[in-house]
Amino acid sequence: MAEDELTQYSSDARKVEKLRRKMAFVPPAERLSVKTQLLTECPDTVINKVLIEQRQAAALPFWGIAGLGLLLGIATFQPLDLIATVLGGAGAIAIQKAGWKLQAKRLALRTLEEIDGTRAPQNDMTST
Repeated sequence: MAEDELTQYSSDARKVEKLRRKMAFVPPAERLSVKTQLLTECPDTVINKVLIEQRQAAALPFWGIAGLGLLLGIATFQPLDLIATVLGGAGAIAIQKAGWKLQAKRLALRTLEEIDGTRAPQNDMTST
């Protein structure tokens, strides 16, 4: 459900509100088990934070490697350089896919925390 909400162009608060409506019908015991499972799957590490917040920037060097391998492979007729294209592209796609899944899990976790009342709802408009 959370991955579906990520495809929509809206604020995080709106996404949480939509998910809240869907998750409100889940029994509290099951919500607690899902919440603990999400907490174990998404440890709070630096790499996970980068993947969640900047997955496209983290994948950018791999897209560069893929492009450079393609350019050199075509320009110099070296089929071995095309391996860099495949590996770089596969690495970039894997990074973006992992970041997407982590972001969806964090959104679901945030929604569960707000339903249970363990987290205060956040405003999108923060005052400076």
